[in-house]
Amino acid sequence: MGSHRKGTAAAAEAPAAPAAPAAPAAPAAPAVPGHDATEVPVQVPVRDRYFDTLRALALIRVVTYHTFGWPWAGMAFPSMGVMFALAGTLMAKSLDRPAPKVIRSRFRRLLPPFWFWGLFVVVAMLVHGWMPGWQIVFWVVPLGDPPGNAWGEQAWEILWYLRTYLWFVLLSPPLLKLFRLAPVPVLLLSLSPVLVFHFLWEPPDDRLGGALTDLATFLFCWMLGFAHREGVLARLKPFAVTALSLAALGFGALYAFTHQEETGSYDLDDIPLAQAFFSAGFVTLLLYAKAYFKVDFAGLTRFRHLDRTVTIFNSRAVTIYLWHEIALILAVPLIDRFWNVPAFETYLPLESQWFMFGIGWLLIGVFVLLGGWVEDVAAKKKPKLLPWPSVGRAPRGRPARTATMGP
Repeated sequence: MGSHRKGTAAAAEAPAAPAAPAAPAAPAAPAVPGHDATEVPVQVPVRDRYFDTLRALALIRVVTYHTFGWPWAGMAFPSMGVMFALAGTLMAKSLDRPAPKVIRSRFRRLLPPFWFWGLFVVVAMLVHGWMPGWQIVFWVVPLGDPPGNAWGEQAWEILWYLRTYLWFVLLSPPLLKLFRLAPVPVLLLSLSPVLVFHFLWEPPDDRLGGALTDLATFLFCWMLGFAHREGVLARLKPFAVTALSLAALGFGALYAFTHQEETGSYDLDDIPLAQAFFSAGFVTLLLYAKAYFKVDFAGLTRFRHLDRTVTIFNSRAVTIYLWHEIALILAVPLIDRFWNVPAFETYLPLESQWFMFGIGWLLIGVFVLLGGWVEDVAAKKKPKLLPWPSVGRAPRGRPARTATMGP
């Protein structure tokens, strides 16, 4: 999923009516010796299910694309643009706090899962004859593309997303200040770097050039997250937003289809300019629906299993993203073993890519169980096998706590 390679990362809305004053809390009941304290429900943190659902769909689309390789998948749902926009929204919200603290927090939450995954990948490549140079430092902090050999390329090529995400995190404090000076002009001008790189100056074909291209390709989506958080989208007129979004979608799709001879495909991942404009139009419509029409998907909580699935995808997003290629790689020899079992050969569709897709998700589930807890540790939470959404219990007299988490 990348802008130049096959491979694969709470809105400010119109003010609501003021809430009624909260009733004074009742005094805690005294504990009675010899009796357990009565338990009362504790509300769990409330998340924005619209954004959570978009993030889950983006991850599903990533795995689907890497299984089937459908070139139209990026136009059906430009997952990386969605993920960068959601991350931009969260970053703008977090920057209400001191910037150094926010940046450290972002790095802390991302790096331990990356190190855990990278340990296995690096050791496997060393066993298969890889000898790293000084660039191995990018396996510590992936601000540049971590090196690797051809044997492990399918696993490590997805790291462009982590590298781009970390650079956006570092650049967010000045970008947010610039955005606040003139929100709409700065948002529109954020598409200009990819135009410059395409028509005026082509970045070098190296680590620096790849990083610059990816940053330029998804800069608009990241800034769009700022616009959503700052309430800019909610103030725009529906006609203008719809017209400009459809124009960007049309230009991106047209450019992709008319420049297939350069890449051999209309896949947006191979055409940064088309990716930038198509993602810009698509993601703008998604975020505008949230900001203007107050879409929230709050009813999702009525469907317990679906709600739990969305929760797991969001709490284990880094794990799913990092391990999904390895799961798909391992699915192939595993299915080859199935051919040795006559019953499997007879009754299972072993030749179907859909079967490999299913096996891949089973293996992803295994990796989530075995390594997802690292994300809890990175977030300074108690490690869990699965982060089921639930309502806890608290002793009587201790006030129930509520919090709003996520974008």
